Amino acid sequence: MERQARVGIGVFVIKDGKFLLGKRKNTHGEGTWCLVGGHLEYGESWEDCVRREIAEEIGVKVKNIRFSGALTNDIFKKEDKHYITIFMLCDYDSGEVKVLEPNKSECWKWFSWDDLPEPLFIPIKNLLKQGFNPFEK
Repeated sequence: MERQARVGIGVFVIKDGKFLLGKRKNTHGEGTWCLVGGHLEYGESWEDCVRREIAEEIGVKVKNIRFSGALTNDIFKKEDKHYITIFMLCDYDSGEVKVLEPNKSECWKWFSWDDLPEPLFIPIKNLLKQGFNPFEK
């Protein structure tokens, strides 16, 4: 069987100096805190992926979608998965954050960069190792 790395998008939705994290369930990384995001679909731009994932997962409007400048190489040994994660930034515009995929997310909460919850999803852990800070962009 041919094994390939997949491309994931992680989105920092920023509002009032905080950003959104969700608690994963029923998928790899279950029980960890992650960004809004998912798989980049064939032929999809990074910005369109951000819009689609936000609509599917939390249902809010965002603006100022941009590349963060950060990428990670994420290997999930336990689950036998490999991802390259592209990190995007955007600003919250309007709407109420909702859990629109209750089979995949337990909840969504706003966090400050200096008060991160544990445990974190592997891509965020790898991003932290790079010294990345979404508020320094």
